[in-house]
Amino acid sequence: MSLKKALLTKLLGFALGLAVSVSTYAVDAPSDVSAEAVVPKESMFQAGRSYLSRVSDRLVDTVSGKSEELIDRAMEVIGVRYRSDTELPQSGLDGSSFVGYVFKDKLGFLLPRKSTQMSRVGKPINRDELQPGDLVFFNTMRLTFSHVGIYVGDNKFIHSPSKGTTVRVDDLGSLYWDKRFDGARRLDGSDTLNDAERKELLNEVKNLKRKSRSL
Repeated sequence: MSLKKALLTKLLGFALGLAVSVSTYAVDAPSDVSAEAVVPKESMFQAGRSYLSRVSDRLVDTVSGKSEELIDRAMEVIGVRYRSDTELPQSGLDGSSFVGYVFKDKLGFLLPRKSTQMSRVGKPINRDELQPGDLVFFNTMRLTFSHVGIYVGDNKFIHSPSKGTTVRVDDLGSLYWDKRFDGARRLDGSDTLNDAERKELLNEVKNLKRKSRSL
């Protein structure tokens, strides 16, 4: 089975759960509301928010319990060349697609495509609170959160730096990265994505579900 098909198969369970949540979630009517009252269903965005909230505990357990496996998987991608707008290591990976690939492949967790959007997923943490599996962000293009990597411990992180380079491990304390450090996030199932970003993420889940049916 190809790597792409393996990834899609692994994400099927995630996609099915989200699709059910989005399509069936509704607010129950209070007992004192008349029979004629219309009970509005939640929008797709609200249902998506509810789903992400419900999986928060599972995600925390998954990331913390499997951080070593997550880092091992990330290390296996060392040497893959940098290439923008791709999602699989056979073609190359840029900074955000590398992070997205590792989390999808190892945990079945779907992250937004852009590093700026990733910076609004999970909770912010201080640098001295970093644990393996946390996301670290940098200002590398005179734009906040323009680059992202995965913290691996011992003040080091793994990432796909830039055109002409490959996935590698770097030191947060080095002059270049220390100067550009932009904050860190711990994935806990929460987010501050706007409706458009949440819709984009939910649509990607739906697309994965449709693709999985053809496997």
